[in-house]
Amino acid sequence: MTAAQSLPTVQGCSATSCAYNEDSTCHAAAITIAGDNAACGTFVEISFRGGVDRNGVVGACHRSECKFNDKLECTASSVEIGAGKDVADCLTYEAR
Repeated sequence: MTAAQSLPTVQGCSATSCAYNEDSTCHAAAITIAGDNAACGTFVEISFRGGVDRNGVVGACHRSECKFNDKLECTASSVEIGAGKDVADCLTYEAR
């Protein structure tokens, strides 16, 4: 298992309607990438903002066919989240 300090950061997020997004910065403690389109599984629209006082990191990736996936953990140096096929997709995703 990867130490939390070495998990890839969410470098930017353009899903401004997400409750964890503040000034295009993710503040979720750890996001999960999942779904058919490498969607941010942590994306949530709600009437208030939440999260931690640091940038979010990728805690888990369920897209095993991504070239950055190693045993369900992301090995990219950082990721970008934004509109793809869904409102909040991992734009760093690349098929092997």
